Amino acid sequence: MTVQIDQSWYEHPEGIRESQSAGGIVARFEKGDTWIALVREGELPDYILPKGRIEPGESLEQAARREIAEEAGLTDLELVSYLGARSRLNFTRNRWITIHYFLFITRQVEGRPSDTGHNYRCEWFRPNQLPAMFWPEQRQLVEENRARIQAKAAVEPYTSARLHRPKG
Repeated sequence: MTVQIDQSWYEHPEGIRESQSAGGIVARFEKGDTWIALVREGELPDYILPKGRIEPGESLEQAARREIAEEAGLTDLELVSYLGARSRLNFTRNRWITIHYFLFITRQVEGRPSDTGHNYRCEWFRPNQLPAMFWPEQRQLVEENRARIQAKAAVEPYTSARLHRPKG
């Protein structure tokens, strides 16, 4: 069954439970190229930005970092900025979620997702060559911040020589 995400997912029904989530855009820079980390579960065709629920006692940023580690396996994250919040129904359409997004940069090329309950994998894409993304607001978030991300790349001190390379 294919799920179509249309405008109805962005209309807040009365009386529905609400929750807060956090996640982000993770970018890396290599040899003048900018790359964005996207996550895919198993063989599902569409990608997502890593994000999820805020645990008790966590700040928004702490939750974003944990979710990125769980879903993308990226842990060497430098916070650039808060990108704002987006709201919509969750996948099962039984809760209204507000997702707080951050922009991080990393030197990591590969990560090992720590969420063993899902088959997540992280892949890298140029911001102007994004694959199909499941949530339209996530694609819009990347597109709206493309210039900001690429401007950061122009002044970013990380070079390909300093990127973490997998051994082997």
